Amino acid sequence: MIKSYFKIAWRNLLKNKAHSFINIAGLSVGMAVAILIGLWIWDELSYDKYHQNYNRIAQVWQNVTNNGEVQTWESTPYPLAEELRKNYGGDFKYVVLAAGFGDQILATADKNLSVKGSYFEPQAPAMFSLHMLKGTRATALKDPSSVIISQTTAKAFFGDTDPVNKVMKINNQLTVNVTGVYEDLPENSNFAKLGFIAPWDLYFANADWIRTAEDPWRPNAFSLYVQLADNADMDKVSLKIRDVKLRKVNAELAKKKPALFLHPMSKWHLYGEFKNGINTGGRIQYVYLFGIIGMFVLLLACINFMNLSTARSEKRAKEVGIRKAIGSLRSQLIYQFMSESLLCVGIAFVLSIIVVQLSLPFFNEVADKQMSILWTSMFFWLMGIGFSLLTGLIAGSYPAFYLSSFQPVKVLKGAFRMGRMASMPRKVLVVMQFTVSVTLIIGTIVVFRQIQFAKNRPIGYSNNGLVAAGTVTGEIHKHFEAVKSELVNSGAIVSMAESAGMPTYYGSTSSGFDWPGKDPNMSVDFPTNLVSYDYGKTIGWAVKEGREFSKERATDSTGIMINETAAKFMNLKKPVGAIIKWDGTPLHVLGVVKDMVIQSPYGQIKPSIYMLSSTEYNVVLFKINPKASASEALQKIEAVFKQYNPAQPFKSIFLDEEYNAKFGNEQRIGKLAGFFAALAIFISCLGLFGMASFMAEQRIKEVGIRKVLGASVFNLWRLLSLDFAALVVIALVIAGPLAYYLMHNWLQSFEYRSGITWWIFLVTGLGSLAITMLTVSFQSVKAALANPVKSLKSE
Repeated sequence: MIKSYFKIAWRNLLKNKAHSFINIAGLSVGMAVAILIGLWIWDELSYDKYHQNYNRIAQVWQNVTNNGEVQTWESTPYPLAEELRKNYGGDFKYVVLAAGFGDQILATADKNLSVKGSYFEPQAPAMFSLHMLKGTRATALKDPSSVIISQTTAKAFFGDTDPVNKVMKINNQLTVNVTGVYEDLPENSNFAKLGFIAPWDLYFANADWIRTAEDPWRPNAFSLYVQLADNADMDKVSLKIRDVKLRKVNAELAKKKPALFLHPMSKWHLYGEFKNGINTGGRIQYVYLFGIIGMFVLLLACINFMNLSTARSEKRAKEVGIRKAIGSLRSQLIYQFMSESLLCVGIAFVLSIIVVQLSLPFFNEVADKQMSILWTSMFFWLMGIGFSLLTGLIAGSYPAFYLSSFQPVKVLKGAFRMGRMASMPRKVLVVMQFTVSVTLIIGTIVVFRQIQFAKNRPIGYSNNGLVAAGTVTGEIHKHFEAVKSELVNSGAIVSMAESAGMPTYYGSTSSGFDWPGKDPNMSVDFPTNLVSYDYGKTIGWAVKEGREFSKERATDSTGIMINETAAKFMNLKKPVGAIIKWDGTPLHVLGVVKDMVIQSPYGQIKPSIYMLSSTEYNVVLFKINPKASASEALQKIEAVFKQYNPAQPFKSIFLDEEYNAKFGNEQRIGKLAGFFAALAIFISCLGLFGMASFMAEQRIKEVGIRKVLGASVFNLWRLLSLDFAALVVIALVIAGPLAYYLMHNWLQSFEYRSGITWWIFLVTGLGSLAITMLTVSFQSVKAALANPVKSLKSE
């Protein structure tokens, strides 16, 4: 019997090919979108779950009061690790210090590569549950001259040869022996692409600035990870260690009111944003956003499916009457309608899997992910099949239970009428569809406007033709003048300078600044940029008052440059020549530069100080000659760089590209939202097309009579189209305030933000109406042009 139900269902699908295509295509696209978004959310929620102790690992963060606001720092002073081990050992299973995250030079006798690496204490492999392919977790980092490398790093240096006990060098200075190889960490881990791990003791032994620090509790330059003891509670331990640092620092640093807390690994990725010491979320907002979008797009597809299924089922009233007249039971009719609905949904689900598989490469590129269908996940298949069954049952319930209740006598005598209110549920569903679609479109426009608004923000310097290259050895600094002279004479560059950090990020901050009129109880912490002569000339900053650093003036070694925000923050009426003390050392202000966008293009400018340094440089900056070819200039820079620093691979980046990368997250979100908005409109229009086709077919005799009585094609088009336009207008009225509320709240998370202007709603409204009329007009005009003789000949 079941076979018979599905055979009849299949025949009905083939009989109404256009209707079946619209129904199945719309639902399969909606399901595909839901699966793609589901995979993205799964990837986000499974971040760091590779680590077996995921729920008990945390990083020690701190809230400090600076510049009149509470700031949240990820870094801590290194003595804190020993303090926690010594006095709170019962609360922790592991306490692990780490330092030096970033690209470093790893080399063998015949090869050197730039590899992302770090220095950890010996318990790190056990705490982070590294899968060791060679060596053991317990002993891998016990020897201060050891190093463990990733599977990819081992392959790059040694091929298929066993790398254990091979000698390598880090940054051309530290000789180490390979004691282990660990499996590459997954992309959805905060330690992804970590190419090597060396011992913390090796780092400490070769970092003079740490060992000779006057106050070791002052530099907040290290990461501290902990794993709680099995019986410890995360919140209670976090509260217990709150004042550990406060009790150890001097009176000046105590003004910052440092408050430690544990930030769990489970929150690193999704809850990483803090404001005034309070967690304000982070990427979790995008998980919610796309979860809602996925549900709505799927809802649109289901609305379409149910709409067209119920609309089309009304034409089958006579079929139901005949079936019941010749003896069909109501239960049999219910099974028949249900089987048709389930067959459609089943086909749609299979097609959606195919669509997802084909679109994943594109989706991964846009989302910057490495996702795949969870073929082996029972949860995935239970969700997919369960949803398909639910959709099929809901969509088939109306024709199954309503139509099967008809009295065959009334239907066959022609006395049965659906009633004027029969189409009301479908109209409500159409309004819902377009409300969601229009809201998505407005949201997408607002996201892209916010990105463009921030991109057009004056950045305060010229990053066009500005190239940066990292330096992990001191060779370029030793031969700075020779390198600069060679490159300028070759015509490759017009200027060159050094700095401790990239111009696009705050490298470090410093406290201990004092100036006339400062509140003695205020704790300050300014980004402090260590730069060389010609730094301003190279990056093209604008000096608002005073002058730049000059080699001809020996006193400039104690001079500083400040930005406009710093001058305002310190309330310096005449900043040039003012004396600012740094830990008691007087520094005189040479000039004031216009504010530059250093960190987030959406955030406020911080008060910043620029000072000269003789040694602490990690970046060399080149201003390419505008008359030279960029590619040729880079080749010349690389050749000279390698000549003077052969031990380091040359790796450069254009600063305009680095700055544009700051918009990557919002651009990805905008692209994905736009992609889903387009699909939502497509699904809605597919439903409208099917509904218009059904309505035109339902009113074919009415159209024929009107044509015979003299109605024009335009009048008939207006008659058949205005109902749908009215539904879209109602959707616009609902979607406008809803979209404004949602996007206004989203924009509040940015300090530098655009507004929501009226034209966004106007353009979206007119565009939606235009798309609606184009979609509906095809069927309306087709019905209006039809020969009335054909539609009336049966009368």
